[in-house]
Amino acid sequence: MTPNHHLYAIALSMIEGVGSINAKKMIAYTGGIEEVFREKKKNLLKIPGISENMVDQIQKADTLKLAEKELNFIQKNQIRTLFYLDEEYPLRLKQCADSPIVLYIKGIADLHQEKVISMVGTRSATEYGKMCCEQIIQQLTDRNHKVLVVSGLAYGIDIAAHRAALRYKLETVAVLGHGLNMVYPAVHAPYAREIVNQGALVTEFHSQIPLDRGLFV
Repeated sequence: MTPNHHLYAIALSMIEGVGSINAKKMIAYTGGIEEVFREKKKNLLKIPGISENMVDQIQKADTLKLAEKELNFIQKNQIRTLFYLDEEYPLRLKQCADSPIVLYIKGIADLHQEKVISMVGTRSATEYGKMCCEQIIQQLTDRNHKVLVVSGLAYGIDIAAHRAALRYKLETVAVLGHGLNMVYPAVHAPYAREIVNQGALVTEFHSQIPLDRGLFV
């Protein structure tokens, strides 16, 4: 994706109320991500589901300024972005109609890995639950499975899965409910730094969005 594509993709993803499905509609109707921002208002309003408020936000100069600020942040912090039409965008996720149009990634994980296991669970995990989590990871390693372990860096089972993956040298991805300007919970920041070197931190959220419990699916 070219630098301009990065900028426009980020800008479109930052507009409140648009969402990934409407964003993809606009890209399809206009022929490209940059074309969305160049299209006349009356033509954008012909697209099903697109409101006048959405179009007004797209055509505001501030929208691209906020995206430029985000682009500077990701470049400074060695974060890469994947647009949903990029070849590198995870193929499994690409099959979802509501997949994010932009992913922000910090780390080295292969998101196309053939074998992926997602391990999530209660925040108030018992010692038995944590032990079972580790045993699953250990058995995968013992059988020489090259597996990508995905979780959410939260308390309980999530962090137990990441810790076990790190211990047994499996790639692990933490999918975050916030931007890459922070780590939540903060106590898991040391694990996040390890994950960057043995996997990746992945999010659909830009760094300027406030932390909100509603974003933690």
